[in-house]
Amino acid sequence: MRDQAARLARDLVRIPSVNPRDAAGDGGETAVAVHVRDWLARHGVRAELHEVLPGRSNVVAVVPGRSPEAVLLETHLDTVETDGMSVRPYDGDVRDGRLYGRGACDAKGALAAFMLAAAELARGEPPSYTVVLAGVCDEEHAYRGVLHLLDTLGDRPVVGALVGEPTGLVPAVAHKGVVRYTVRVRGRAGHSSRPEDAVNAVSLMAPVLAHLAATPPATAPHPLLGPATRSVTRVRGGTGPNTIPGTCEVDVDRRTLPGEDPETVWRQDGAELAALGAELDPPFTVDPALDTPPDTPVVTALRQALAAHGLPSGVQGMPFGTDASKLARAGIPSVVFGPGSVTDAHAAAESVELGEVALAAGVVVAAIRGMGEPPTVRADTEPAEAGGEPASAHPGEREPGSHSTAPTPEEA
Repeated sequence: MRDQAARLARDLVRIPSVNPRDAAGDGGETAVAVHVRDWLARHGVRAELHEVLPGRSNVVAVVPGRSPEAVLLETHLDTVETDGMSVRPYDGDVRDGRLYGRGACDAKGALAAFMLAAAELARGEPPSYTVVLAGVCDEEHAYRGVLHLLDTLGDRPVVGALVGEPTGLVPAVAHKGVVRYTVRVRGRAGHSSRPEDAVNAVSLMAPVLAHLAATPPATAPHPLLGPATRSVTRVRGGTGPNTIPGTCEVDVDRRTLPGEDPETVWRQDGAELAALGAELDPPFTVDPALDTPPDTPVVTALRQALAAHGLPSGVQGMPFGTDASKLARAGIPSVVFGPGSVTDAHAAAESVELGEVALAAGVVVAAIRGMGEPPTVRADTEPAEAGGEPASAHPGEREPGSHSTAPTPEEA
């Protein structure tokens, strides 16, 4: 399978698919989706394209199982930009068993592994659960692909999801969320030759910056994720070299832990910074945290498959966000898993070990076949969130088939 994995992953890298953010065009996401559809068709798996935004599509494939209940394999088609790369981004060079290029690690290695797993599952005896493979657009910016996927799934019961990201083949059951907002202080603009007649907003921002640097969020650490964090990521102030600035703004990236409510976090930070004369805009990015119990059936099956392959089967947490948190909020227990290291994702010399891609495919096949027969489920049973509470326990949260009302997010 390693040679097949190498060819498939290399072919995917050779299709540019940089997320266009909100610019016109698709950056190549649909070209990757077409390649996935056509490759799967040649290997006995039917797949369809679903347009999410003009010219930007998801690809969704189904391997029928003995039950209509499904296990979801989900990863993304898009990549970040190629600026500053030290390798040719789309050549798909292979050296010493590693594939180099943009997207090799994040997340075309995982996509290749999931495609190989779907083809293998389609060849043998039907698995107990139906398998849905989804490659989605826009994960690197506004995660509109995964939200559209939830609408596509509709009322299909999904018992668990494997979300493809570089985890070093270690299951990740938790990751941080994020709340991003803008902080503003107001002074009084004036001519720089008479600073005494003005109030310099950049100077007023200095104690705010010092406070943010010295005061971590007052929330208990998570056992897998550590502490919540708060970082200033952008500063804007001034209009010219001879004008005292009347306003200064900074953007803050607040990484949240499972159990923290984003609205409450934003209001608490607003009250805290108001004491320093600052005001906060409503968040421009909100993304939930993930916290899937390690004994969830999909996690247990994955850990058993890893152990059967002689690999470590412990769980980990990750500081960055993924599509898994959106799936979990919709009631689908989710675990993040895939080949490669996050330190190679978005890197100047992005790469993935091809042996890990092939190994990931085998582990996924074993995990799905190891899930056994679906239990009988009452028709009136409510889906549970990853954290174990009913999905309806959190007013305003998104369920399958509904529309997200969250602020427009950016890359997590």
